Amino acid sequence: MIVYLNPFTGLAGDMLLGALLDAGASLDAVRQAVAETGLTGWRLDAERVRTGALTATRVLIEVDDDATERPAAQLITMAARTGLTVAEAALTAIAEVEGALHGVPPADVHLHELGGHDTLIDIVGCAAALRDLRVTRVHSAPLPLGGGTVHTRHGVLPVPAPATLALLKGARVRGGEAGEAVTPTGAALLHAMGTAYGPAPEMTLRATGYGAGGRVLPDRPNVTVAMLGEPVAMLGEPVAMLGEPVAGEGTQIVLSTNLDDVTGEVLGHVIERALAAGAADAWVTPAVMKKGRPAHVLHILTPLELADDLQTLVFAETGSLGLRRGVVEKVALPRHVETVRLHGRDVRMKHGPWGVKPEYDDLAALAQATGRPLRELTREAFDAL
Repeated sequence: MIVYLNPFTGLAGDMLLGALLDAGASLDAVRQAVAETGLTGWRLDAERVRTGALTATRVLIEVDDDATERPAAQLITMAARTGLTVAEAALTAIAEVEGALHGVPPADVHLHELGGHDTLIDIVGCAAALRDLRVTRVHSAPLPLGGGTVHTRHGVLPVPAPATLALLKGARVRGGEAGEAVTPTGAALLHAMGTAYGPAPEMTLRATGYGAGGRVLPDRPNVTVAMLGEPVAMLGEPVAMLGEPVAGEGTQIVLSTNLDDVTGEVLGHVIERALAAGAADAWVTPAVMKKGRPAHVLHILTPLELADDLQTLVFAETGSLGLRRGVVEKVALPRHVETVRLHGRDVRMKHGPWGVKPEYDDLAALAQATGRPLRELTREAFDAL
């Protein structure tokens, strides 16, 4: 699924969470994910409210204490317990920019305004909602920057706050009215989700959600809009079969682990299982480990929502005691498939912007059936176009 965001009056973590819940994400799934962090003394609910001329969903967070300070490393560790890569990446990004702004290592960053319950609940909640909605790509309209000043523990700072601007590097922005339109939490989530900016992508619209902010504006509703849709065909071809994850483009996860005690047969088996389970790609590279031991590095490229299941697959099949997870942005060029007829069988020809290639499996089956050399059939396939 694709989410397209319209930050009508801005974007904050609670507004994004409200919009995703309004679009159909499960509140119970969000609560469960927050509970997995180990955070105590909180209650999370959502209500329908009137804002301007619209009704929207507003997130309600109640806590037993009003502490707003915690070490960033503590929040990152808590988020990591959920397995939600977006949440961990968002908090890590906050720690990195705060560390750079204040001249301390990210591991030593102590968060003031961003160290409270709300930050962790908003970030983990949004990541859980994205997983529940099976979102694979996030797009957004340009963000309003706001203006003016804000009072912080570090004194009066300009709006947008320096941390927000650092987190928005690469984002498409526009001018805005006075006030904080995008919060650091909202900016961190946009960064972690690998958000693309511009017009809405082509998709089949399935749901729309409105997330309400806390401010009352005199002339307009204070909302973030989330449009949820299914990817549609490029050049008339379906992106994926119904129910299959979209593995073409957008934010993806790479799982990697070093293996020096696994046979080639097992590696091949894991790759086949990973691809069958929905991985976008899987491959092995040779490596030399400590003490000169030969080894292999197993890599699996996967959509966000399949990362946890494929991680379990790797552990179960290889016996590995750990792996690395990295967020990457995969870019897929438009393509379409044309079929040619050879020796009574169909052979698919995959066309891209820079060339065309016959489908190997079709040619291999044809070679097996006819006894003709594979390279001859390849030439015939090109000639048949």
